[in-house]
Amino acid sequence: MDNLTFRYSVLLVEGLNVTHQYSYLAFFIILMAYIFIIISNLWILIQISAEKGLHQPMYMVYCNLPLKDVIGTTVIVPRLLRDFLADPSERYITYVECVIQAFFVHVNGTTSHTILMIMAFDRYVAICNPLRYSNIMSNNMVVKLSTGAWGAAVVLVGILIGLSVRLSHCRSVIQNHMCDNASLFKLSCENTVINNVYGLTFTVVLLVSSMGSVVLTYLRIAIVCLTGKNKATNKKAIKTCCTHLTLYSIMLVSGIVSIFLHRVSEYSDNRRIASIVFNVVPPGLNPIIYGLQIKEIRQKFFKFLKNKVNIM
Repeated sequence: MDNLTFRYSVLLVEGLNVTHQYSYLAFFIILMAYIFIIISNLWILIQISAEKGLHQPMYMVYCNLPLKDVIGTTVIVPRLLRDFLADPSERYITYVECVIQAFFVHVNGTTSHTILMIMAFDRYVAICNPLRYSNIMSNNMVVKLSTGAWGAAVVLVGILIGLSVRLSHCRSVIQNHMCDNASLFKLSCENTVINNVYGLTFTVVLLVSSMGSVVLTYLRIAIVCLTGKNKATNKKAIKTCCTHLTLYSIMLVSGIVSIFLHRVSEYSDNRRIASIVFNVVPPGLNPIIYGLQIKEIRQKFFKFLKNKVNIM
């Protein structure tokens, strides 16, 4: 058993099935997306940190989202870009690096839901209980919500990955374009019933909690807006909710497809594409859909563009 573990301390990643003539195009597209994600999300974090007027509960809760996007894409995309340019037989990764990447991949996926849940709660309080907003969403509450969103993800994912790490492995190929929990326990020839049961239970509970809380919260917000007297404000709130739900739907569908197809080997290419959509599209849209709705950030952004145009 120890020999097997030592022998396969270095793993081969299958990667994406992209022909050589399209590999550079794929590399360029993903690279541009990555640069945009990092610059836009870091810019929003810096603006909120530097602008004292934005040191409010709503914006502090929102800061969790760009932070999550920067961490998540940095864990996944640079190695993916490297593999685009590497020969398929040379896409190696150490077992330890694979475990670390899998951990952060799942933390990123889990916090995608938990952070949107606390953001939905914040919007619910702001729209449905505006007079009590400052009392409910105190600095202490913001810290508790943020800690809960990240803490729950770290603990639950830690158990998930820990169950896979305990297994010996008799295979050396990661049947994916990146390391995740399913790819890890598929390396083993041992019984993985416990891994499957915990993984599926974890996934179902997370998705049900996420969908239930987000749908109920935004449904309640929509009802309050539709029955409210201030039509202009209510219309703006409904428009905001619709854009948020659209982004949430993209994330949810791509995530579910990726999870489901992990158990259908015939559609591995589709699964990998869905996984890339989950890890690239929402982080790229978040700064646009969420960030530019903040008046101060929107004004700074357009002022920056105007100055650039004048210089040119």
